[in-house]
Amino acid sequence: MNAMPETSQFVETAAGFLPPSVAAASRQETLPMDTRQTDRRATSRVGERIKEVAANVIPPLVVTIVLLVIWQIAASDPKSSLPSPLRIWQDAGDLIFHPFFVNGPQDIGLGWRVLTSLERVGIGFSLAALVGVVVGAIIGQSQWAMRGLDPIFQVLRTVPPLAWLPISLAAFRDAAPSALFVIFITAVWPVIINTATGIRNIPQDYRNVAEVLRLNSLEYFWRIMIPAAAPYIFTGLRIGVGLSWLAIVAAEMLTGGVGIGFFIWDAWNSSRLSDIVVALVYIGLVGFMLDRLIAAIGKVATRGTAAA
Repeated sequence: MNAMPETSQFVETAAGFLPPSVAAASRQETLPMDTRQTDRRATSRVGERIKEVAANVIPPLVVTIVLLVIWQIAASDPKSSLPSPLRIWQDAGDLIFHPFFVNGPQDIGLGWRVLTSLERVGIGFSLAALVGVVVGAIIGQSQWAMRGLDPIFQVLRTVPPLAWLPISLAAFRDAAPSALFVIFITAVWPVIINTATGIRNIPQDYRNVAEVLRLNSLEYFWRIMIPAAAPYIFTGLRIGVGLSWLAIVAAEMLTGGVGIGFFIWDAWNSSRLSDIVVALVYIGLVGFMLDRLIAAIGKVATRGTAAA
């Protein structure tokens, strides 16, 4: 008679002792249908998320690689005065990998310079946002104010940022407040114009509700005007923050200091083209993040109705 196998190698089930693999399969077959459907849905969601991330990451990555290859080939020409990507990697590696070094008052990493510029942008843009929303709301509510001020605003908003710098230097006699004024005067116009447009497009039903509730001017401003015009306001804020970042870089080239704009100007005077290219990449990335930040805040504040 054959000897019975050791029971430790088998699993006891209702059908008797079975090998572990058979027992596991049996248990899987007895799982409730809703549990298996839930697992499949979760797996499907994960797969869709992976595809979405890949669709957003792979195309820009491929385009970037192609552009770098073209750039490398074009810069390999002996007549070209621009550095190639490989040359930039060799010459400005410290700026890329060590953005927060400090070797002296002016010998600091690009990270510190970007933070200095961002501090100025934060102050100037905050003032522009506050003034722009209030003035835009007033203009949007008054036809007389719109007819009188809109042509002036349309003219002033086309003035380049650097054109305001001599006026601000003459008025403030100091580089720091002059740079803040340039940021403010550059960023305030799109906020005013978009806010006024949003106020004018408030549905009449909202105005009727305010009359029924007998809201005073301040209550009407916070409870009706601002929520209804929020998508327009955040569109203006996104444009304004981009112009603010553009303005501070241009202003710092002339006013000096330790900002990213002055770094570019100083690198040009020292013929450090590789450093300039790295700084431009920093500027572009920071500008992109500022835009995404305002867009994310707008999406939360407007419950997804603001443009992403």
